[in-house]
Amino acid sequence: MKEDQFKKYVYISLAGALGVILCILFFFMLFRFDQILAAWAVMKGILMPFIYGAVIAYLLTPVCNFIERHLQLFLRGKLKKEKTVKSISGAAGIALSMLFGILVIYLLLAMVLPQVFESIRSIVLAFPSIVERGSAWIQQLLEDNELVSNYVNQFINTVYNNVETWLETKLLPNMQTIVSGVSAGLWSAIVVVKNLLIGLIAAIYMMGNRRKFAAQAKKLIYSFFKVPMANAILDECRLIDRMFGGFISGKLIDSLIIGCLCFFFMSLLKLPYTMLISVVVGVTNIIPFFGPYIGAIPSALLVLTVSPIQCLWFLILILVLQQFDGNFLGPKILGNSTGLSSFWVLFAILVFGGLLGFVGMIIGVPAFAVIYDLVKKCSNLLLKKRNLTTSTEVYQELMAVEEKDGRVRYVQNYDLEHPEKEKDGEQKEEQV
Repeated sequence: MKEDQFKKYVYISLAGALGVILCILFFFMLFRFDQILAAWAVMKGILMPFIYGAVIAYLLTPVCNFIERHLQLFLRGKLKKEKTVKSISGAAGIALSMLFGILVIYLLLAMVLPQVFESIRSIVLAFPSIVERGSAWIQQLLEDNELVSNYVNQFINTVYNNVETWLETKLLPNMQTIVSGVSAGLWSAIVVVKNLLIGLIAAIYMMGNRRKFAAQAKKLIYSFFKVPMANAILDECRLIDRMFGGFISGKLIDSLIIGCLCFFFMSLLKLPYTMLISVVVGVTNIIPFFGPYIGAIPSALLVLTVSPIQCLWFLILILVLQQFDGNFLGPKILGNSTGLSSFWVLFAILVFGGLLGFVGMIIGVPAFAVIYDLVKKCSNLLLKKRNLTTSTEVYQELMAVEEKDGRVRYVQNYDLEHPEKEKDGEQKEEQV
């Protein structure tokens, strides 16, 4: 008895000490937030090659598994030792998957970049004529309307004065800073290339040791948590893998198809800047919800500089493509992979996009889907502990929950309107 009381006091003391430590850490983070951000920036710079490597390895692992699985089936009939079969197929799978990734990127760049450069070159060459046509239109408008002419002249004078002031007070005194910024940009590009090359090497090691790393992670989980909790953690990790792997790979395939369709139909309609606009439409289509608008609006303005009629045809084409993608292609490739409603998709894109920028807009939907699933499972677990139903439909018209004689009764709106109709507490459980 005394030993149990002693353990109780020890646990209370440890909980109190842990609470004090957490409070101290919270206030330290609150008042030293700038230093924490600076330390995080340094740490992120150090770990960036491994982040690149992890992303590359994660994207190429399905290809590696596919190659390795089929090579094992082929080599088992040729070689006797299973260890030799696994080592050869493993090494070949890593090498061929890396070559596959490099080949895909090279082919895309080889096909896309020359035409994109040609489109940009044609825009640069056509820019003077576009400015000339715009100036002629403005001059004609000003000749017909003296009031508008006065406002435009005032605006031009104001802009001219502001630009002159900015050149004298801001640009010239800060030329050294600008030069330093350009140098920093070049250095940043060199750092990115260096991190990418190291990331490729790290990706090879990660793919080669992926089963060992997975086994070590499972071993740690089962060593720190009880078996039911460890099983739940592993189930959630599998869900995260399905969410991110299925959504991102499916979205990449979907966007590639939309970009190719855009290129085909723009070539068929003989619209300008075909490759450049198709690349923009395909890349921005990776972003859920907002992607089609982000790509279509600047592309439409670009086509408008050539011909208003062609701009109209382009807008019709984009509308048809997005309807095809949203109602047929996207559901076929992605399905309902996240299980989120349109409201939560919009919420996830805005929140993660605001926090992480372009990357956040891409990973926001699967990340929020995982958070949503965790909250749902925790809520259902707590409800079951209280012997309450997990069916969402029951709570839509719920006014109160009554417990009497060990039974639960859910009082609905229609129960108050028709008190003679009573409902007992047994409800159909929601499938988790």
